[in-house]
Amino acid sequence: MLKIYQEPITQKIEDPLLNEKGVSLFIKREDLIHPYVSGNKWRKLRYNLIEAKERGYSRLLTFGGAFSNHIYATAAAAKEAGFECIGLIRGEELATKPLNKTLSFAKEKGMQLHFVEREVYREKDDPDYLFELIREFGEFYLLPEGGTNKLAVNGCAQILDINTKYYDIICCSVGTGGTLMGLISSAEKQQRVIGFSSLKGNFLENEIQLKMKAFGIKTKVSWQIEDHYHFGGYAKTSKELIDFIINFERKTNILLDQVYTGKMMFGIYDLIRKGNFKQGTKILAIHTGGLQGRSSLLSPH
Repeated sequence: MLKIYQEPITQKIEDPLLNEKGVSLFIKREDLIHPYVSGNKWRKLRYNLIEAKERGYSRLLTFGGAFSNHIYATAAAAKEAGFECIGLIRGEELATKPLNKTLSFAKEKGMQLHFVEREVYREKDDPDYLFELIREFGEFYLLPEGGTNKLAVNGCAQILDINTKYYDIICCSVGTGGTLMGLISSAEKQQRVIGFSSLKGNFLENEIQLKMKAFGIKTKVSWQIEDHYHFGGYAKTSKELIDFIINFERKTNILLDQVYTGKMMFGIYDLIRKGNFKQGTKILAIHTGGLQGRSSLLSPH
């Protein structure tokens, strides 16, 4: 239902630091799959769109912030797959402002944007609120904020395959945890999975454990969340992070964003620099896309 524009490739990163520490670093380019529904968003939406179609839905409804990769990707995916689409956007005050490029794109793709007060937005998982939305908009297939549900996790599990089984460490950025759970569920038992949180706080590990239990995912591999590389929290950044991303892009010609993949790569490099990986370790970082959210500070350079 969703087209693959390019199969992901895996690129080896060349850097003197890696040679010095005796560590190999590779990046799987999931960002190449689709120009608008890239990386983990393609993986998360694929089975959900199939399910929505099989159950006879013609309309999708989802939630997100004003700069949400999920909103951007869902709008494009819905257009491509022939669904109507409703986006409930956090922040009623946004309705009186010019649309940013994320929301402008979503609107161009046909997403109906509805801005809700932040207090109301917090009710997005409440069954009574969802019933009220059905009364307002009619029947719809619900995609949760960030797109993470069991079908999304199943899709993300397919990031790993026969070609990734020989890596020692698998790394990804973490927001809602769907990609991380997918990797945990499909990694080889000798592999370790590390998620780099883009959110401030140490609550994610407990949340993900609860979600895995609800989704019936049994932990067969070692996994952890690094929560020291959020740079102040979601969508927060710093000159240090921006400089790192620019330097990385100059060396590799691989673009990163400052919300997710940039923080992951910064964290990986920092752990390597500190000697956290023994010599001979092969690390695979998953590029989950999100380039639509790149800061203006990152281009041109």
